[in-house]
Amino acid sequence: MEWIPLIMFAVVCLVLLTGYPVAFVLGGTALLFAFIGVLTGTFDNSFLINLPSRLYGIMTTTTLIAVPLFVFMGCMLERSKVADQLLETMAKLFGSLRGGLGLSVIIVGMLLAASTGIVGATVVTMGLLSLPTMLKRGYDPQVASGLICASGTLGQIIPPSIVLILLGDVLSTAYQQAQLDMGIFSPDTVSVGDLFIGALIPGLILVGMYALYIIGLSIFKPATVPAIPESERQQSFNQLLLQILKALLPPIALIIAVLGSILIGAATPTEAASVGAVGSILLAIGQRQFNLAVLKDVMLSTTRITSMVFIIFIGASLFSLVFRGYGGDESVREILTDLPGGTFGAIFIVMLVMFLLGFILDFIEITFVVVPIVAPILLAMDINPIWLGIMIAINLQTSFLTPPFGFALFYLRGVAPSSISTQQIYKGVLPFIFIQLIGLSVLAYWPKLATWLPELVYNY
Repeated sequence: MEWIPLIMFAVVCLVLLTGYPVAFVLGGTALLFAFIGVLTGTFDNSFLINLPSRLYGIMTTTTLIAVPLFVFMGCMLERSKVADQLLETMAKLFGSLRGGLGLSVIIVGMLLAASTGIVGATVVTMGLLSLPTMLKRGYDPQVASGLICASGTLGQIIPPSIVLILLGDVLSTAYQQAQLDMGIFSPDTVSVGDLFIGALIPGLILVGMYALYIIGLSIFKPATVPAIPESERQQSFNQLLLQILKALLPPIALIIAVLGSILIGAATPTEAASVGAVGSILLAIGQRQFNLAVLKDVMLSTTRITSMVFIIFIGASLFSLVFRGYGGDESVREILTDLPGGTFGAIFIVMLVMFLLGFILDFIEITFVVVPIVAPILLAMDINPIWLGIMIAINLQTSFLTPPFGFALFYLRGVAPSSISTQQIYKGVLPFIFIQLIGLSVLAYWPKLATWLPELVYNY
């Protein structure tokens, strides 16, 4: 009996390799094992009776309303040509420096991450806009490819990240469950806002480490990151200043309105998401990129992405119920608590498993399937939920970059010119994977990097 949950998980991973939709794999596998269990008398079907109330709980969770709103904001900003202006302006600002264009890509990737929160959209946009420009200016194809993939995945960790919204909802439930298991009947809570604030410092540290890497290349391997020729940068100071203000002020104002309202406690993440959605429309109007056709396209994209998220949520909920019905949560608890190294050993194994699962599963599946199983167990070991959430987010971001199945690599491969080989893209991301692992290790050693700011802001 104790092997059935592990067999369920293995079956899901194998079927996913066939390319069948994740939501139906999760739900279908769960129903198959539940049906076999009912026939053989090894499964209590009362777990399935709880499914409607579980789905109703998902439908009535106000936190998750932020998902379609932030997706709408990201899709609208993608259509408003904000990235075009940002990249052109940053290139002129830093273009006189070796590696200046690379630094521009990092800054634009950071701003897009803080504006959209959608990894795929950011990688594709940056690939279409900046990769041809970098290649034309003589950048090493490996450096250019790796930088775009890494900068595009900043949307995983820098708020308002869709990952953090989903993690916040799952961790909130897991944290309360862990406290109840410990006999605490007036449990504390952890919110999406806590994760947003906690992710700021680790996210900025990653941006700084990316920038240091490019600066290092400009010093030790200058031929790989050349400066933009002077003939292409001729512009008066006043003209450049005006262009900088015009390109930077709108997205920065939107970021401040969204994150600032959460930071000062004026709005919940859901309310801030509505501010961001309206702000993105105003920004598109200001860029003269807004019309009914654009609105229709953005709404269709938003509906498609949101539907995908929630159908996976439904399939994962069904899988989770059947998994628990077979005692899977108890099996996982025994495995983690019996590991050598105590809490450190449990954290290390969970992070390693999530990293490996990132090769074949999207962050949504990992968040909905794996986190609800392991998070209550880890949080019962007196681990800070904010720190755990940021660790998971950075870990999933790293798996996005890891060959051969990293999703960011596939996104870039789809828009990269044929002159860039898949092998060059793989080699290009290796230094950034190493940077990510350093960042993850630093956060593991200094949890205050994730917990200090929430404590300061919310007195957490």
